[in-house]
Amino acid sequence: MNVPTDSLYATSHEWLRRDGDTAVVGITDHAQHELTDVVYVELPAVGTHVSAGQQICVVESVKAASDIYSPAAGTVEAVNESLSNSPELINTDPHGDGWIFKLRLDAGADLAHLKTPEEYSAQLGQS
Repeated sequence: MNVPTDSLYATSHEWLRRDGDTAVVGITDHAQHELTDVVYVELPAVGTHVSAGQQICVVESVKAASDIYSPAAGTVEAVNESLSNSPELINTDPHGDGWIFKLRLDAGADLAHLKTPEEYSAQLGQS
C-alpha cells in the first residue's frame, strides 16, 4: 500500500496533508483498496464545522458505503467537485486528484492523535 510521507493518518484510514492553517483530506490507498470501485461520493457542505473524529461525508462503492471522518477540527472551505462526475479518482489517485475536501483548521487544532506514516504503516502490518 502507498503511504505518502507528507501526510498524517487517522486510525479510520483518512489522510491529512497540512499546509499552514489549512489541510487537504482524503481516504488512504488502503481504504480505497478495501472499498474497491468507488461509484459515488457524498461531499460535505462548504462552511460545515466539524470536530476531529466527526462523520463528515460518505463514500459508496460497489461493495459498501463507508462513513468518512474528519481527522481534525475545522471548517470545510472547499470540496473536490471532480468527484461528482468522476468518483473513481479516489481509486486511481487517492492521495492526489482523489482528495475529498479542504479544511481550515481551528486555531490550535491538535493533530497529535494522528499517526505518522511509519505508525500508519505499522497499523497496516507493513514494515
